[in-house]
Amino acid sequence: MNTAIIKPQLSPLTIALMVLGFVFFWPVGLAMLAYIIWGEKFGGSPEKAQAYWNKGRSWCSSNKSQFRGHRYASTSSGNAAFDDYRAEQLRRLEEERARLDAEIEAFHEYMANLNKAKDREEFDRFMNERRGSRQGYGDKNDENNGWGNNNNG
Repeated sequence: MNTAIIKPQLSPLTIALMVLGFVFFWPVGLAMLAYIIWGEKFGGSPEKAQAYWNKGRSWCSSNKSQFRGHRYASTSSGNAAFDDYRAEQLRRLEEERARLDAEIEAFHEYMANLNKAKDREEFDRFMNERRGSRQGYGDKNDENNGWGNNNNG
């Protein structure tokens, strides 16, 4: 017997609760959507939820060996010549990948230097324009633009 007040099915009440959840605090709306979609699997009882959880854990642990270890699976084909060929090709691909990674790093360094040079050029141009607009400021009465020595004699 299911004693849940809100049943995990599409009904006006569950849709309204989901929408309100998204409006006020999106994780609540997302949790309500998950309850609507997957709530029947749990059946509303802790025992069914625990059984579903254990089933998922056993599936993950049985498939864990596929995702462990090296980037490439190290399973044998049963043919020594093919396994040697495969190992050589994988080694060659790793060397090519390392070479390409070094080229990428060199390119990023080149672009950083290029951007620094461009920034330096723009800054120098700005300073030259700024100095050019200030040329002759105060030249009429003072030789040092008012910054000379303060001797009055």
